[in-house]
Amino acid sequence: MKEIETVVLQKQEPYEYRITYIPPEPKRRIQLSGKEIRHLAIAALLVAGIGLSWNLFDGFHFDFSNIYVISVITTILLTSFLAHEISHKIVAQLYGLWAEFRIVFTGVLLTLVSIFLPFKIISPGAVMVSGFVDKEKNGKISIAGPLTNIIMSTVFLLLTFLFHSQLSVFGVMINSWIAFFNLLPFGMLDGFKALLWNKMVWGLAFSASLILTIAGYFM
Repeated sequence: MKEIETVVLQKQEPYEYRITYIPPEPKRRIQLSGKEIRHLAIAALLVAGIGLSWNLFDGFHFDFSNIYVISVITTILLTSFLAHEISHKIVAQLYGLWAEFRIVFTGVLLTLVSIFLPFKIISPGAVMVSGFVDKEKNGKISIAGPLTNIIMSTVFLLLTFLFHSQLSVFGVMINSWIAFFNLLPFGMLDGFKALLWNKMVWGLAFSASLILTIAGYFM
């Protein structure tokens, strides 16, 4: 008798697979660490020293014996510098990146020495960024600082037309120069990273900073 071969068909489960959803990058709150505050305080003192020693700008006729004039110049310098750096930090942290200001030894030394020189260098440190940064993010973080100075320079320009004050002209020149210098497309400057991201945005910002710088010198 032939053996009947029995084939048992097992029910196959459908192919199981998992879908992994990559969550959007977290939006970080803007925050300052204790270490960052200390570094900002040191940088602010150095920039204030530049302001207190500023008396060699041709075309300006400031009374440096007037405490009000010295205070305003120092405040303009401090505000322009801090606004530039904090703008970098805010944009980076909005992308969920770690971003904190740190003083740099060579920058501190140059800034300190320039307090006693006729020309001034304001470069005590920079905002350090850590995390995954593509070309677009890097460009936006980099251009945030100069754009802030362009806006501030424009505001000071309007104040100059309204009040015809040499102090407001000083504000135009300081902010336009900070923006212009940082937008130069070289090395580690903001301009190089902005240019790699978007040539049109960089070109418009650079042109605006150049026009404001020239306008400041003719006021």
